[in-house]
Amino acid sequence: MNSSQEHSAFYEHFDRHAHGKGLKGASTHYCPGCGHGLAHKFLSDAIATLGIQDRTVAVSPVGCSVFLYYYFDVGNTQAAHGRAPAVALGHKLANPDSIVVSYQGDGDLASIGLAEIMHAAQLGVPITVIFVNNAIYGMTGGQMAPTTLPGQWSTTCPNGRGVMEGAPLKVAELIAGLDGPIYVERVALFDQRRRKQAHKAIEKAMRLQVEGRGFAFVEVLSECPTHLKMTPEDAELWVKDTMTQTFPLGVLKDVEREPWFEGPRPKFDAPQMMKLVGAVSVDDPMPRFGGEFPVHLDPEDVSLKLAGAGGDGAQTAAMLITRAAIREGHDATHIPSYGPESRGGTSYADVHVARTEVLSPGAPTPHVLVAFNAPSLTKFGPTVRKGGVIIYDSSVINDVPPVREGVRAFGVPCAAIARELGVPLVKNVVALGAVCAASRLLPDEAVLTALRHALKDKCALIASNEAAFAAGRAAVEAAG
Repeated sequence: MNSSQEHSAFYEHFDRHAHGKGLKGASTHYCPGCGHGLAHKFLSDAIATLGIQDRTVAVSPVGCSVFLYYYFDVGNTQAAHGRAPAVALGHKLANPDSIVVSYQGDGDLASIGLAEIMHAAQLGVPITVIFVNNAIYGMTGGQMAPTTLPGQWSTTCPNGRGVMEGAPLKVAELIAGLDGPIYVERVALFDQRRRKQAHKAIEKAMRLQVEGRGFAFVEVLSECPTHLKMTPEDAELWVKDTMTQTFPLGVLKDVEREPWFEGPRPKFDAPQMMKLVGAVSVDDPMPRFGGEFPVHLDPEDVSLKLAGAGGDGAQTAAMLITRAAIREGHDATHIPSYGPESRGGTSYADVHVARTEVLSPGAPTPHVLVAFNAPSLTKFGPTVRKGGVIIYDSSVINDVPPVREGVRAFGVPCAAIARELGVPLVKNVVALGAVCAASRLLPDEAVLTALRHALKDKCALIASNEAAFAAGRAAVEAAG
């Protein structure tokens, strides 16, 4: 925090805005007449007045509010579109002493984020939500928002919002109707009287959180002269004369509630957490099988992609590799991607095995690819990095697309081998054996131990899975 700013939570210079040069170092990026600037000022004043700058975390998602972190000298977190309330709850529960503000626009909060705001409000945990409603998708080009007024023009309802587009969503009324919130108010910015009220409402919403009383929600009717195609003065009149007819101003809920929120303190005691999740204790370590980190693939981080159609077992195989790597003392992650392709085409899992820490879980250019069907090999084969390894199911794939220099491709009839074993579902385990043989990523026994653990409640299946693993390894060894 800049100690010279005793009466503001703003940065003294907005360095992130055009590198703080010229006027842009002291002005926002918002259009002239936009209400965001005033909402920012009132929030900054509330933070300074309450003396909570060092405790405040501002959460800003996609939309015109996205650059909140340019201006506020507080903790800042960016959230995915609509997900700010969920992120805000995470901050509050992880650090109960924090003062968390979710700052959102109408397209963000009332559309893609409607489920998140309803859940957070009903939960009632003390966070503060500032909801800037300008009745339009501002940043993305002026499309109709959930709050666009009847008859109002937008790029996606050029004849004005009509019956087929439905009535606008009155979010403050929805929130006020829930049991969780204690304070809900709708304010505006079109004249000095309304600005003073907005200032007071935002400060009150913050104070209720400071006092641990509950969830507070302030809807701010805001001008958007750019998409209204009006002067700032005319936009203010439009909000006053038109917008307030659909969204009347005033307090919708104000409930007295005794301070209650202290919040359970998160615990970061590793042995205790291991015990809670049923992991092997630090004093009773899992057996390891002498596997050194596979530096022949990469000095620090090996990435894999396993892809196929739904039912091919790519996700299960990916999880087994991840668990085996963790058992060997490496860091490992598994990120599934299902999508509509799970019913045909290609779905995939990204796996990383790192010496110390996985820094990014995606695998756009994997060291190892396992492809269970032709679309997966066609899509991901060319992405395998130079010197990498491809395992593909030659039972169903006939042609290998062009790949990078030095990539070794092994055709293993995974499905055919599994059928010969009498258990078609183990074709993914055949592929695991092939991966171990071709890449030397992990010791065989590390993967087999993870496999046995996964089947501990289905012991009758262990023998056939071990046979599948051995057959996959033998297929690669036979290919040389």
